[in-house]
Amino acid sequence: MMNRNQQDKKQKTYTPGEALQKIAAFCAYQERNQKEVEAKLRSYGLDEDEAGEIIIRLSREKLLDEERFAKAFVRGHVNQKKWGRRRIVQDLKQKGISDYCIKSGLKEIDGDEYYQNLVDVLEKKDRQEKERNPRVRRQKIQLFLTAKGYESDLIKMALDDLGKAPEEDED
Repeated sequence: MMNRNQQDKKQKTYTPGEALQKIAAFCAYQERNQKEVEAKLRSYGLDEDEAGEIIIRLSREKLLDEERFAKAFVRGHVNQKKWGRRRIVQDLKQKGISDYCIKSGLKEIDGDEYYQNLVDVLEKKDRQEKERNPRVRRQKIQLFLTAKGYESDLIKMALDDLGKAPEEDED
């Protein structure tokens, strides 16, 4: 088993020209963000200035676009992972995406589809939940949906729509 230092020594270093070709393919494969690309370039053995120049070139050539990345990220996480807005925003901020790009990405969310996702996730969790006490059950589902990033007012509305009122008794 190799330790971290041995792995670092095995990491191939590239000239800026070679790195540009590799990173262009990396960006063309799927949307990337600047932080991710910079880390990759640094792993190629480039210094901050060289990495910066390549990032500027990739942006000019439209291979790297933070706004496009944010939009793709939002679409993917809403449609595939059924995440809520709050979790998406948190993740994008962690990736170093600007507030402007985050707002632009959030415009990709269709309100009706978003609410339907929430209801689908809620129904699935409700089927899996083993808790019998209705109040505790509702709390557990609410916590789960909050962790998925959904807004509390929407969660409450969805729970009420599904007849999961806190005072409701089991049949």
